[in-house]
Amino acid sequence: MNADVRFWDRIAQKYAKSPIRDEDAYRQSLARTSTYLRAGDRVLELGCGTGTTAVELAPQVGEITASDLSPAMLAIGQSRAAEAGVGNIRFHQGDACSAPEGPFDVVMAHNLLHLLPDLQQVLELIAQRLPAGGVFISKTPCLGEARGSAKYWLFKTLIPLMRLIGKAPASPVEFLDIKTLEAGIKAAGFELVETGNYPVSTPGRYIVARRL
Repeated sequence: MNADVRFWDRIAQKYAKSPIRDEDAYRQSLARTSTYLRAGDRVLELGCGTGTTAVELAPQVGEITASDLSPAMLAIGQSRAAEAGVGNIRFHQGDACSAPEGPFDVVMAHNLLHLLPDLQQVLELIAQRLPAGGVFISKTPCLGEARGSAKYWLFKTLIPLMRLIGKAPASPVEFLDIKTLEAGIKAAGFELVETGNYPVSTPGRYIVARRL
């Protein structure tokens, strides 16, 4: 865990300056997420990074708790919120298992689930932070969907090498497929209400699920 904190802290400034890889896909998933948010909602974002999404969505809700492993990422997020004049974001440092208990109306986790070695445990903890009818929204690179292709083996080869030279997080990247990911979310006590691939390639699986 400490190695992951050091990795994200080290790349925080570079990460903050990098453009969003697929702006159209990001905007599409952000627009869909907005339709599930209401004024007054209490929202938890896990793996908030440098706060881009939290700052974008904060004006639509009552309060966002933006949680991340990296203090350096959170410091950038705090600066961004201040620059945007957004005052309803509360930043919290910690991993997904130690996020505030809430309860929350909405929990979001974007580009995070494939980085968790204890995915099912985290999904169950997310469910515990939501009442019946509460909403979980996520987007996850499902690298396992490319299984058997040249692209898959390229990922399988390059990611461990990147970890060895400090260019990827210390924790292994999970090669999730859509079926496994959605089954895990259902097993944690959710029903799926919307899915999509933004982007289609990889794909980035967008899921909205409601707590039963």
